[in-house]
Amino acid sequence: MEELQNAPVNELPTFKRKSLKLSAQDLIETEYLNQEKNFPLVIKSSVRKVDLAVWASTNRDFINTQLLKHGAILFRGFNVDGVEKFEQVIKAICFEAMEYRYRASPRTQVSDRIYTSTDYPADQSIFPHNEHAYSPTFPLKIFFFCQTPAQQGGETPVGSCREIFKLIEPKIRELFIEKKVMYVRNFGDGFGLPWQTVFQTSEKSKVEEYCRIHDIKVEWKDGGRLRTRQVGPAVIKHPQTGELVWFNHATFFHVSTLEKNTREALLAGFPEEDLPTNTYYGDGSPIEPLVLKSLRAVYQQVMVSFPWQKGDILMLDNMLAVHGRSPFVGPRQVLVGMAEALNIKEL
Repeated sequence: MEELQNAPVNELPTFKRKSLKLSAQDLIETEYLNQEKNFPLVIKSSVRKVDLAVWASTNRDFINTQLLKHGAILFRGFNVDGVEKFEQVIKAICFEAMEYRYRASPRTQVSDRIYTSTDYPADQSIFPHNEHAYSPTFPLKIFFFCQTPAQQGGETPVGSCREIFKLIEPKIRELFIEKKVMYVRNFGDGFGLPWQTVFQTSEKSKVEEYCRIHDIKVEWKDGGRLRTRQVGPAVIKHPQTGELVWFNHATFFHVSTLEKNTREALLAGFPEEDLPTNTYYGDGSPIEPLVLKSLRAVYQQVMVSFPWQKGDILMLDNMLAVHGRSPFVGPRQVLVGMAEALNIKEL
């Protein structure tokens, strides 16, 4: 050290600043939200101000591999502060979001293809379901973004469809595979969405054309009211993993699954054939109450709940994970984007 202090300036060694390069994996940490179920996977930013959209665009394969393995990923602690950033994340992973069509629940559009999560009253829960499982076309991926967490409650519980498939009694599962599911929907009776909102048109001919293409039976009732019937599978094959998954709205759309007050009000005001939604076996025969009770118990058994944090993004493989909603107190803003449309006939 003394030699360096006494050496002429032009003889001092040159020290080069070494740049520290962090790999993509150095920027994140992974863990499980529920250690017992190993579900969902949590990907957290390990350093401050990581731009999730930028990171995701260069790690798309990693994200998709983890999503297929786990079914659900919660991104937490990233720099996501608004709708624009949320859209960028979706585009980074899936290139673009899809439009919300053939609707079943009320939503408010907040940007081009970003919507509020279902606009049901805060005191109501939403039963676990796969998004658009009743529809001829549905999203393979769905994203939720917490812009404002509720003061209390308002969780979005998630559950593994793989676990649901395993836990359903084999006899029930085989019965639904054989018979399929019939969905009966009524529009224009003063309850639920009008058909103009559902089909995004006010022209009956366009409704009829959509239904013809997708094998949905149309029945126009007095006063411009509409009833539709369609039969769909209860179990389908995942296009990437090849595994069979339980994917339907048999339980979610059935009148017995509604909360007591809502169910009693509907049954007091409508004959069964005019209910906003209801389900049957594919041959039109009623689904037994004990079967529905058993199915509801399975869904509830697999659910994992967590309190939202501002900036969280929850990404689901819509065929491998179900989601719901808990009642809440105070303002709550959870936004939704869907991506990668699939047609049921192609699976």
